[in-house]
Amino acid sequence: MSPLRAIVYLGVAGGGALLAWVLAGSVVPDGLSLPEIDVDATFGRELVDQAERYERFLYVDYLLAQLVLLATLAVYARHGARFARESAAGPIGTGMLLGMLGLAIAWLTLLPFSVAALWWDRRNGVSEVGYLEWIFGDWLALGGTFVASCLALLVVMALARWLGSWWWIPGAGVFAAIAIALVFVGPYLVTGLERPVDPELQQTYDRFEREQGVDDIPLRIEEVSGDTSQANAYAFGLGPSARIVLWDTLLDGRFTDREVNVVLAHELGHHSSDHILESIGWFGLFALPGSLALVIATRRRGGMGEPAAVPLALLVTAVVQLALAPAQNQVSRHMEGEADWKALETTGDPVAAEGLFRGFSSTSLGDPSPPTWAYVFLQSHPTLSQRVAMAKAWASESPRVGHVLSHPASLTERDRTCTFIQSND
Repeated sequence: MSPLRAIVYLGVAGGGALLAWVLAGSVVPDGLSLPEIDVDATFGRELVDQAERYERFLYVDYLLAQLVLLATLAVYARHGARFARESAAGPIGTGMLLGMLGLAIAWLTLLPFSVAALWWDRRNGVSEVGYLEWIFGDWLALGGTFVASCLALLVVMALARWLGSWWWIPGAGVFAAIAIALVFVGPYLVTGLERPVDPELQQTYDRFEREQGVDDIPLRIEEVSGDTSQANAYAFGLGPSARIVLWDTLLDGRFTDREVNVVLAHELGHHSSDHILESIGWFGLFALPGSLALVIATRRRGGMGEPAAVPLALLVTAVVQLALAPAQNQVSRHMEGEADWKALETTGDPVAAEGLFRGFSSTSLGDPSPPTWAYVFLQSHPTLSQRVAMAKAWASESPRVGHVLSHPASLTERDRTCTFIQSND
């Protein structure tokens, strides 16, 4: 390695470490000790057994899907380059054609496993979506994935032809800029979101906005009850496009007002903590080693400026994504933990939070304490037992909990098993 290259690598590593340190800050107190949770006593042995059986099938389905995908992309990486010699679309045009072909092959490869997962969801009452409706009903999202992937490939090939093997440094910044644009525009492309009709819900939401120091973030309701009985909520968008969305299954009477309030405060916590911008920052950081891996892996095929390198690049990208999954999930769990803490600080209601996390009934069937490997590679949220433990830890440390528990009337709402709410950013 030349001295110049070594200096650049050290500079990039140092800058990345500094940015990671800034992004890793948290509102959760340092050294917070979570109590041990008896999973069987908290969630019920029968429910835990059912959840473990449900997720065991999905784990096997996921592992088989990844193995088949990597094998398929390996075959495409070995033989796909021959198509480059038969194209008259020019280097970048040919590269994009090879990229689209590879993405189509990947989608078709994963389709049987996705259908198997849908069958399992339907069998267990988690989903009511029909197979044809599911396959053909999400073309907009699939088209968006193709467009974003092709745009990224266009940028990579153009930079590689201009900067050679140094493209990976500005490339990570360009990827982050593209992510910002997509996140900003995304909410404007979503249709079918309605304003809440419950004035009390809107009033509570407005109060939570003021308490968390944000304002003018619209609250919307998404109707999904015809497709699933699961409940969910998510925060997305940036600046004027920022939104909070609740699925209508949260408001069908199975959830107490206090539990819905925890969800509202959690989702607002993502915006008040700038988690979406932080996610884009982390995306740019993770793009650096991923881009460098592409530079190294595709050298023998002329680098990313040559279309023959594209099939191999798809394989390398899939491998890098798997390798980075533990770190990415750790970042996501950190943000979700922050949002949980902000929800507790905003509502002052650990009882409702525990009820929310303890529910996980027939509509979600998630394992409260999944296997370690699944937690590391697949879990973007803290486990349910960890979230219950955080609520208990907050209750033991916060002086506000006495105020909440001193009002018996606030505890008279019907006791019920509620669904775990997963916030998607």
